[in-house]
Amino acid sequence: MRIWVDADACPVVVKDILYRAAQRWQRSTTLVANQMLRTPPSPFIRAVQVPLGFDVADDYIVQNACAGDLVITGDIPLASLVLAKGAFALNPRGEHYTIETIGERLAMRDMMDELRSQGVDTGGPAAFSQSDRRAFGNALDKLMMARSQRKA
Repeated sequence: MRIWVDADACPVVVKDILYRAAQRWQRSTTLVANQMLRTPPSPFIRAVQVPLGFDVADDYIVQNACAGDLVITGDIPLASLVLAKGAFALNPRGEHYTIETIGERLAMRDMMDELRSQGVDTGGPAAFSQSDRRAFGNALDKLMMARSQRKA
């Protein structure tokens, strides 16, 4: 299992958790962004800079992720695309996207986009909190443990 990170909007604390997880689980972890990223020196961690443009990083992840890989993203359409390929998807707040729930998430996202386009102030996401960080770390550990037990 490789780990792919939609890194442009990924919180720094989540990246730090992923760096430690890459070392601990010895998993190839690729951060994809349209800007230069600094990553710690590691044979398991690399950054890919893609050109500026709408969904260029998402397209790179979709093209390269395989069934069984893990994609870290808050982007619901990207999560839907990688789930269709058989990959796992986890958002930076520790929520698993699944085939069973992604349709509802896409519909809610589209509705909120429509409201915003009509000038309705829908607010934004809550600030990233310590409990979000903990939830992400726990969800990642749980997923990695389950995946490693299947290989044993």
